[in-house]
Amino acid sequence: MYVILAILALLLLILLTSVAVLVTRLVATSRSARKREAVAARLAAVAEQAAAEHRIRHAAAERSTALTTVLPAIQPEEEDRKPRRVA
Repeated sequence: MYVILAILALLLLILLTSVAVLVTRLVATSRSARKREAVAARLAAVAEQAAAEHRIRHAAAERSTALTTVLPAIQPEEEDRKPRRVA
């Protein structure tokens, strides 16, 4: 009788430990899923901001190219070319 009671107590202890481990794993999985969602949201925001900055830079480059076709760019000074004296 006491042997059966000891075995039942041991089985109950094993069951409670297994449930505790299972609950711990479920909580950890839920926590990591929330962290992944938060990281994905931050990554999406950063990607959208980078895309917006890229569009702005691309538009500025196009405007610069259009302006250069109307007003030629200032040529860099060359070594053999002396500055003009205007007086």
